[in-house]
Amino acid sequence: MLKNKIINLLNDLAKIALLFERTVRSIFQPPLEVKNIIYQMVEIGANSFPVTALTSFFTGMVLSLQSGYSSMSVFNEPLYVGTIVTFSLVKELGPVLTAVVITGRIGAAITAELGTMKVTEQIDALYTLGTNPVKYLSVPRFVACISMIPILTVLSDVIGVLGGFFVANLKLGIPSTVYWADSLDYLRVNDFLHGLIKSIFFGGLLAIVSIHKGFECSGGAEGVGKSTTSSVVTILVLILISDYFLSALLVAFGIG
Repeated sequence: MLKNKIINLLNDLAKIALLFERTVRSIFQPPLEVKNIIYQMVEIGANSFPVTALTSFFTGMVLSLQSGYSSMSVFNEPLYVGTIVTFSLVKELGPVLTAVVITGRIGAAITAELGTMKVTEQIDALYTLGTNPVKYLSVPRFVACISMIPILTVLSDVIGVLGGFFVANLKLGIPSTVYWADSLDYLRVNDFLHGLIKSIFFGGLLAIVSIHKGFECSGGAEGVGKSTTSSVVTILVLILISDYFLSALLVAFGIG
Protein backbone atom coordinates (compact mmCIF):
# COMPACT_ATOMS: atom_id res chain seq x y z
CA MET A 1 0.00 0.00 0.00
CA LEU A 2 2.74 2.45 0.96
CA LYS A 3 4.72 1.50 -2.13
CA ASN A 4 1.73 2.27 -4.36
CA LYS A 5 1.20 5.65 -2.67
CA ILE A 6 4.85 6.57 -3.20
CA ILE A 7 4.67 5.51 -6.84
CA ASN A 8 1.48 7.54 -7.37
CA LEU A 9 3.08 10.56 -5.70
CA LEU A 10 6.19 10.37 -7.87
CA ASN A 11 3.98 9.90 -10.92
CA ASP A 12 1.99 13.03 -10.06
CA LEU A 13 5.17 15.04 -9.46
CA ALA A 14 6.52 13.93 -12.85
CA LYS A 15 3.28 14.96 -14.57
CA ILE A 16 3.28 18.34 -12.81
CA ALA A 17 6.89 18.95 -13.83
CA LEU A 18 6.09 17.99 -17.43
CA LEU A 19 3.02 20.24 -17.46
CA PHE A 20 5.12 23.12 -16.09
CA GLU A 21 7.76 22.60 -18.79
CA ARG A 22 5.15 22.44 -21.57
CA THR A 23 3.33 25.51 -20.24
CA VAL A 24 6.47 27.65 -20.00
CA ARG A 25 7.61 26.53 -23.45
CA SER A 26 4.19 27.30 -24.93
CA ILE A 27 4.31 30.88 -23.60
CA PHE A 28 7.09 31.69 -26.07
CA GLN A 29 5.45 29.95 -29.03
CA PRO A 30 3.21 32.26 -31.10
CA PRO A 31 0.39 33.00 -31.28
CA LEU A 32 -0.21 34.10 -27.69
CA GLU A 33 -3.79 33.84 -26.40
CA VAL A 34 -3.92 37.51 -25.39
CA LYS A 35 -7.71 37.67 -25.07
CA ASN A 36 -7.83 34.63 -22.81
CA ILE A 37 -4.91 35.92 -20.74
CA ILE A 38 -6.62 39.29 -20.17
CA TYR A 39 -9.86 37.54 -19.22
CA GLN A 40 -8.04 35.36 -16.67
CA MET A 41 -6.13 38.37 -15.31
CA VAL A 42 -9.41 40.17 -14.68
CA GLU A 43 -10.92 37.10 -13.04
CA ILE A 44 -7.90 36.30 -10.89
CA GLY A 45 -6.79 39.86 -10.19
CA ALA A 46 -9.59 42.42 -10.24
CA ASN A 47 -12.38 40.11 -9.11
CA SER A 48 -10.29 38.70 -6.26
CA PHE A 49 -9.17 42.08 -4.94
CA PRO A 50 -12.10 42.73 -2.55
CA VAL A 51 -11.67 39.49 -0.60
CA THR A 52 -7.86 39.76 -0.44
CA ALA A 53 -8.09 43.41 0.64
CA LEU A 54 -10.62 42.61 3.37
CA THR A 55 -8.49 39.73 4.66
CA SER A 56 -5.32 41.81 4.71
CA PHE A 57 -6.99 44.85 6.30
CA PHE A 58 -8.27 42.91 9.30
CA THR A 59 -5.02 40.94 9.56
CA GLY A 60 -3.15 44.23 9.89
CA MET A 61 -5.63 45.37 12.52
CA VAL A 62 -5.18 42.19 14.56
CA LEU A 63 -1.39 42.37 14.28
CA SER A 64 -1.42 45.95 15.47
CA LEU A 65 -3.75 45.21 18.38
CA GLN A 66 -1.88 42.11 19.57
CA SER A 67 1.61 43.55 19.18
CA GLY A 68 0.55 46.78 20.89
CA TYR A 69 -0.92 45.08 23.96
CA SER A 70 1.95 42.58 24.12
CA SER A 71 4.55 45.36 24.19
CA MET A 72 2.48 47.28 26.74
CA SER A 73 2.54 44.29 29.10
CA VAL A 74 6.35 44.28 28.94
CA PHE A 75 7.36 47.92 28.42
CA ASN A 76 4.19 49.67 29.65
CA GLU A 77 3.77 51.34 26.26
CA PRO A 78 3.25 50.14 22.65
CA LEU A 79 6.65 50.06 20.96
CA TYR A 80 7.54 49.36 17.31
CA VAL A 81 3.99 48.41 16.39
CA GLY A 82 4.43 49.78 12.88
CA THR A 83 7.64 47.79 12.43
CA ILE A 84 6.04 44.53 13.55
CA VAL A 85 2.96 45.00 11.37
CA THR A 86 4.91 46.03 8.27
CA PHE A 87 7.57 43.32 8.45
CA SER A 88 5.03 40.59 9.25
CA LEU A 89 2.88 41.53 6.26
CA VAL A 90 5.57 42.32 3.70
CA LYS A 91 7.78 39.30 4.33
CA GLU A 92 5.35 36.61 5.46
CA LEU A 93 1.63 37.11 5.95
CA GLY A 94 1.04 39.18 2.81
CA PRO A 95 2.20 36.58 0.27
CA VAL A 96 0.97 33.57 2.26
CA LEU A 97 -2.51 34.87 3.09
CA THR A 98 -3.03 36.20 -0.43
CA ALA A 99 -2.04 32.85 -1.91
CA VAL A 100 -4.31 31.00 0.53
CA VAL A 101 -7.30 33.22 -0.26
CA ILE A 102 -6.70 32.98 -4.02
CA THR A 103 -6.37 29.19 -3.70
CA GLY A 104 -9.83 28.97 -2.17
CA ARG A 105 -11.35 31.20 -4.81
CA ILE A 106 -9.35 30.61 -8.01
CA GLY A 107 -7.55 27.30 -7.47
CA ALA A 108 -10.84 25.52 -6.88
CA ALA A 109 -12.47 27.29 -9.83
CA ILE A 110 -9.66 26.36 -12.24
CA THR A 111 -9.75 22.69 -11.26
CA ALA A 112 -13.54 22.52 -11.38
CA GLU A 113 -13.69 24.25 -14.78
CA LEU A 114 -10.98 22.14 -16.42
CA GLY A 115 -12.20 18.98 -14.68
CA THR A 116 -15.69 19.52 -16.09
CA MET A 117 -14.19 20.04 -19.54
CA LYS A 118 -12.22 16.81 -19.14
CA VAL A 119 -15.11 14.57 -18.05
CA THR A 120 -17.38 16.02 -20.76
CA GLU A 121 -14.62 15.34 -23.35
CA GLN A 122 -14.26 18.99 -24.34
CA ILE A 123 -10.49 18.75 -23.93
CA ASP A 124 -10.44 15.74 -26.25
CA ALA A 125 -12.43 17.83 -28.72
CA LEU A 126 -9.69 20.47 -28.67
CA TYR A 127 -7.18 17.81 -29.73
CA THR A 128 -9.54 16.77 -32.52
CA LEU A 129 -9.77 20.37 -33.75
CA GLY A 130 -5.98 20.66 -33.77
CA THR A 131 -5.83 22.99 -30.73
CA ASN A 132 -3.19 22.46 -28.07
CA PRO A 133 -5.03 22.36 -24.69
CA VAL A 134 -1.89 23.36 -22.81
CA LYS A 135 -1.49 26.51 -24.87
CA TYR A 136 -5.19 27.31 -24.97
CA LEU A 137 -6.12 26.45 -21.36
CA SER A 138 -2.97 26.26 -19.26
CA VAL A 139 -0.92 29.22 -20.51
CA PRO A 140 -3.54 31.97 -19.90
CA ARG A 141 -4.19 30.77 -16.34
CA PHE A 142 -0.51 30.33 -15.55
CA VAL A 143 0.46 33.78 -16.88
CA ALA A 144 -2.46 35.41 -15.07
CA CYS A 145 -1.54 33.76 -11.76
CA ILE A 146 2.16 34.64 -11.79
CA SER A 147 1.41 38.24 -12.85
CA MET A 148 -1.68 39.10 -10.79
CA ILE A 149 -0.96 37.35 -7.47
CA PRO A 150 2.21 39.45 -6.86
CA ILE A 151 0.21 42.60 -7.62
CA LEU A 152 -2.53 41.51 -5.23
CA THR A 153 0.13 40.77 -2.62
CA VAL A 154 1.61 44.27 -2.87
CA LEU A 155 -1.84 45.84 -2.59
CA SER A 156 -2.65 43.58 0.36
CA ASP A 157 0.56 44.67 2.09
CA VAL A 158 -0.37 48.34 1.74
CA ILE A 159 -3.94 47.77 2.90
CA GLY A 160 -2.80 45.62 5.83
CA VAL A 161 -0.34 48.28 7.02
CA LEU A 162 -3.13 50.85 6.68
CA GLY A 163 -5.42 48.66 8.81
CA GLY A 164 -2.68 48.42 11.42
CA PHE A 165 -2.38 52.21 11.40
CA PHE A 166 -6.06 52.72 12.23
CA VAL A 167 -5.84 50.46 15.28
CA ALA A 168 -2.48 51.87 16.38
CA ASN A 169 -3.71 55.45 16.10
CA LEU A 170 -7.29 55.15 17.32
CA LYS A 171 -7.04 52.26 19.80
CA LEU A 172 -3.47 52.40 21.09
CA GLY A 173 -2.97 56.15 20.85
CA ILE A 174 0.20 55.95 18.75
CA PRO A 175 0.81 59.20 16.77
CA SER A 176 0.65 58.75 13.01
CA THR A 177 4.19 60.08 12.55
CA VAL A 178 5.56 57.48 14.97
CA TYR A 179 3.68 54.61 13.31
CA TRP A 180 4.77 55.50 9.78
CA ALA A 181 8.34 56.14 10.91
CA ASP A 182 8.44 52.70 12.55
CA SER A 183 6.91 51.16 9.43
CA LEU A 184 9.26 52.68 6.86
CA ASP A 185 12.56 53.50 8.58
CA TYR A 186 13.70 49.88 8.91
CA LEU A 187 12.15 48.53 5.71
CA ARG A 188 14.66 47.65 2.98
CA VAL A 189 14.24 46.78 -0.68
CA ASN A 190 15.34 43.21 0.07
CA ASP A 191 12.50 42.84 2.57
CA PHE A 192 10.03 43.84 -0.14
CA LEU A 193 11.66 41.48 -2.68
CA HIS A 194 11.49 38.65 -0.14
CA GLY A 195 7.69 38.70 -0.13
CA LEU A 196 7.40 39.47 -3.85
CA ILE A 197 9.49 36.45 -4.89
CA LYS A 198 7.40 34.26 -2.62
CA SER A 199 4.18 35.51 -4.21
CA ILE A 200 5.45 34.76 -7.73
CA PHE A 201 6.39 31.23 -6.69
CA PHE A 202 3.05 30.69 -4.94
CA GLY A 203 1.23 31.94 -8.03
CA GLY A 204 3.01 29.48 -10.29
CA LEU A 205 2.47 26.65 -7.81
CA LEU A 206 -1.23 27.42 -7.51
CA ALA A 207 -1.71 27.54 -11.27
CA ILE A 208 0.20 24.38 -12.18
CA VAL A 209 -1.28 22.17 -9.46
CA SER A 210 -4.87 23.29 -10.08
CA ILE A 211 -4.47 22.87 -13.86
CA HIS A 212 -2.90 19.44 -13.40
CA LYS A 213 -5.75 18.30 -11.15
CA GLY A 214 -8.24 19.51 -13.73
CA PHE A 215 -6.52 17.79 -16.65
CA GLU A 216 -6.28 14.51 -14.70
CA CYS A 217 -9.91 14.55 -13.53
CA SER A 218 -12.11 11.52 -14.22
CA GLY A 219 -15.28 9.91 -12.92
CA GLY A 220 -17.99 12.39 -13.84
CA ALA A 221 -19.44 14.94 -11.43
CA GLU A 222 -18.17 13.05 -8.39
CA GLY A 223 -14.67 13.03 -9.84
CA VAL A 224 -14.80 16.80 -10.39
CA GLY A 225 -15.69 17.33 -6.75
CA LYS A 226 -12.90 15.06 -5.53
CA SER A 227 -10.34 16.69 -7.83
CA THR A 228 -11.36 20.16 -6.67
CA THR A 229 -11.04 19.22 -3.00
CA SER A 230 -7.72 17.48 -3.62
CA SER A 231 -6.45 20.50 -5.55
CA VAL A 232 -7.21 23.01 -2.80
CA VAL A 233 -5.79 20.81 -0.01
CA THR A 234 -2.64 20.00 -2.00
CA ILE A 235 -1.96 23.64 -2.88
CA LEU A 236 -2.48 24.85 0.69
CA VAL A 237 -0.13 22.20 2.09
CA LEU A 238 2.51 22.93 -0.56
CA ILE A 239 2.29 26.67 0.09
CA LEU A 240 2.90 26.21 3.81
CA ILE A 241 5.71 23.69 3.30
CA SER A 242 7.47 25.64 0.56
CA ASP A 243 7.14 28.86 2.55
CA TYR A 244 9.76 27.71 5.04
CA PHE A 245 12.22 26.48 2.43
CA LEU A 246 11.76 29.62 0.32
CA SER A 247 12.36 31.79 3.38
CA ALA A 248 15.51 29.88 4.28
CA LEU A 249 16.78 30.02 0.69
CA LEU A 250 16.10 33.73 0.27
CA VAL A 251 17.76 34.55 3.60
CA ALA A 252 20.77 32.46 2.57
CA PHE A 253 21.07 34.59 -0.58
CA GLY A 254 20.74 37.78 1.44
CA ILE A 255 17.21 38.63 0.29
CA GLY A 256 15.26 39.53 3.40
